[in-house]
Amino acid sequence: MSTGTILAIVIPVAVVIVVIVLAVTLGRRRRRRLREQFGPEYDRTVDDAGSKRAAEYDLEAREKRHEGLDIKPLSSGTRERYAERWRGVQEEFVDHPEGAVHDADGLVTALMRERGYPTEGFEQQTRDLSVAHGQTLEHYRAAHEINALSSSQQATTEQLRGAMVHYRALFDELLTDGDVPRPGRT
Repeated sequence: MSTGTILAIVIPVAVVIVVIVLAVTLGRRRRRRLREQFGPEYDRTVDDAGSKRAAEYDLEAREKRHEGLDIKPLSSGTRERYAERWRGVQEEFVDHPEGAVHDADGLVTALMRERGYPTEGFEQQTRDLSVAHGQTLEHYRAAHEINALSSSQQATTEQLRGAMVHYRALFDELLTDGDVPRPGRT
């Protein structure tokens, strides 16, 4: 074999190997970034989608939609107003736990709307929230499920208490924008 023939074989093979290595490396970085960003939501989406590739496509579509949303921070006055409303919901829990859970759901939805999240349906809410709040999204799902049980008087007081804790996790994160000190907790 001539040197030219060997080079004609070796160079394309080397290029293909480099392209494959780059693709694998970039794929791993992408997967790592999505796992870090979405937290437990990454695994949930993989389970729902049936494959990592489909899940990652879905998560990237969520990111793209989220970029188009006008998510805004809250003023300190607005944060304090919501914190005060939350304290009222917590106080209501003592005498009317089911009503308090329902009100907590409404307050979280109002806070989402105030921040700029669309609130057209629970599934879309979770998809939109997952981009920036993937670590606390399971709290929201659990609280929503208990709220649904509560609507048909099937939730125990302990479950209702748990729903309040779950709602509080997302509420705090939405309220603080992730980087603003929280107003006094009660």
